[in-house]
Amino acid sequence: MFDSLLVANRGEIARRVIRTARRLGVRAIAVHSEADADLPFVTEADEAVCVGPANPALSYRNVEAILDAARSTGAQAIHPGYGFLSENADFARTVERAGLVWVGPGADAITAMGDKINARNLMAAAGVPVAPGTTEPAADLDAAVTAAAEIGYPVMVKAAAGGGGMGMGVAADEAALRTEYDKVRAFAERMFGDGAVLIERYFPRVRHVEVQILGLADGRVVALGERECSVQRRNQKLVEESPSPAVSAELRARFLAAAVRAGEAVGYRNAGTVECLLDPTTQEFFFLEMNTRLQVEHPVTEYVYGVDLVEEQLRVAAGLPPTFDPDALTPRGHAIELRINAEDPKRFLPGPGAITTWNEPSGTGVRVDSGYVAGNTVTPFYDSLLAKLIVSGDTREEAVERARAAVAQFEVAGPKCNLPFFAELLENPEFRSGDYDTGIVSRMR
Repeated sequence: MFDSLLVANRGEIARRVIRTARRLGVRAIAVHSEADADLPFVTEADEAVCVGPANPALSYRNVEAILDAARSTGAQAIHPGYGFLSENADFARTVERAGLVWVGPGADAITAMGDKINARNLMAAAGVPVAPGTTEPAADLDAAVTAAAEIGYPVMVKAAAGGGGMGMGVAADEAALRTEYDKVRAFAERMFGDGAVLIERYFPRVRHVEVQILGLADGRVVALGERECSVQRRNQKLVEESPSPAVSAELRARFLAAAVRAGEAVGYRNAGTVECLLDPTTQEFFFLEMNTRLQVEHPVTEYVYGVDLVEEQLRVAAGLPPTFDPDALTPRGHAIELRINAEDPKRFLPGPGAITTWNEPSGTGVRVDSGYVAGNTVTPFYDSLLAKLIVSGDTREEAVERARAAVAQFEVAGPKCNLPFFAELLENPEFRSGDYDTGIVSRMR
């Protein structure tokens, strides 16, 4: 194991990685922007370096500043967290060229999975089910219209280089497609520097289920169960749980086998997630994308499988075997994660501000991974995530009840907060039954 680790991220995920690094006796180094100087992850690190102003392009995405920080502190490895540079293949290559250990999949795997069209084609060749869609970018509007007619409406219009639920639009007919195509293409060019667009079948009633994979140092790829991620707003997740209440033992076996094939197809190493869409009526599932990094929702898998996924990431990066027996993975109980965001609970619009009250819940089966404490200020420069509330129980029913109690105990004042939404969700009959889909939030509004 290397003896020093620079965490190229901020907030709760930086704090989370630092916690495991320090437990393992690895010196933890934080980088931060000027706006984040007072946040807990900075003070909890063994060493911290300011890498620039609030603008993430000048700080958390500033490759040279991060590498300078690594050199000046003697860091041996870099963990990118999620977001920012975590799925940037050029950054991964640059880190390794600098003689540092990259805690993540190889740059070639990141590149292969970073383009949704290329990823779809690779997965289809590997025998992983993919939804009907284009095998190359829709070069112009006429090509998109032709493709949609062949696939059948409604269709999803996607930025090929997008991720995290960004750069998507749904078209129910040709008129809507003409609007969505131009909108998505312009957004993709602005946000990702790549205007390539793909057209894919849209499923009006669908569940979002993903599989956690881990590519081991010896070359094997293992799957650590599935997570249900269907509670979403604007195609972005709000709640995740494991195991999925929609997945039977037979379907789980198919999901996990497909995810392992997906990882093996690109020689995957380290932690990653294979995201799929599940038709709850037919029990068919289709590959959506692979996230070549640690997911926000990784704690629910940690609870169910009894592993520390950050520790496993570090061990893979160091060439060490996992702490668990890959041939004897046994899930236990149920876990649910709620993303506590600085946003209003009705329209989900960001609401930054100074935190005047911050009281976290506690108790059996309750964990809070937070990025803030009372006295900190939530700025408008970054994602609105304040904390992740993770609860577990022997059954889903027990986990839901613990979540209700924990939400009632959680106090946040100052910025806007979506805790009232979760209080409503946890009383919702559809959610409580486990028989819900990606439209649940819109039906609640």
